[in-house]
Amino acid sequence: MQRLNVQGCGPRLRFVRPCRRTSCADIWGFEVMFDTANARRLMVEGQIRTADVTDLDLLAAMQSVPREQFLPPALAELAYVDKDIPVGAGRAMLKPMVLAKLIQAARVQKTDRVLDVACATGYSTAVLAQLAGSVVGLEDNAEFAARAKKALTAAGAAKAEVVVGPLTAGWPPAAPYDVILMNGSTETVPETLGGQLQPNGRLVGIYGPAHAAKAMIFHMIKGHLVGRPIFDAAAPLLPGFAAPPAFVF
Repeated sequence: MQRLNVQGCGPRLRFVRPCRRTSCADIWGFEVMFDTANARRLMVEGQIRTADVTDLDLLAAMQSVPREQFLPPALAELAYVDKDIPVGAGRAMLKPMVLAKLIQAARVQKTDRVLDVACATGYSTAVLAQLAGSVVGLEDNAEFAARAKKALTAAGAAKAEVVVGPLTAGWPPAAPYDVILMNGSTETVPETLGGQLQPNGRLVGIYGPAHAAKAMIFHMIKGHLVGRPIFDAAAPLLPGFAAPPAFVF
């Protein structure tokens, strides 16, 4: 088995002390070694708390879930940088601050049922599983879904499951949901997903064209999703959520 000894976690975390093994070997076929606990602490203190994330349960979840387990070994040293991390197929693991602020805005409760749309390799699903009653991670990419299942099992996320299907269709078998998280941006309002919310449910994600996107929170009002902006953000466009081409005379 190949072993990677990573001396740091990106530009902010070059000087780390004793290495600690993760279970990446069971997921990706590699062992990745660096001080992950210290990297998570620095991520929470330097990127998340400073962005007005104050929910103590959320902070604890993000400090305990190992991001590197949800990335291929070649990307493991980037796990805690303050950036989106591309994982292939035009998708990315959202930067820690953006994910944390979206989840905080959704006000996830311990009894909530959550749909995590475009869960990719499963990191956001693992964080949500520490906060909610149950989480369904939805993926349209079977390879991502398989990786997510392995990583979630290794992380002990017993409240989470991963299913495969079109992102735009949501996952009706487990609906209605108290919270729906969109792991990426949309250029169209996801009305079909809104129809799978509880009456007082919340849908959070990044909405709008790339040059003017905002993190939004949506509620169903009189049969339609109505949203308000919560902060500026950007993320890769999710498949199926592009705006239709504008008609040009």
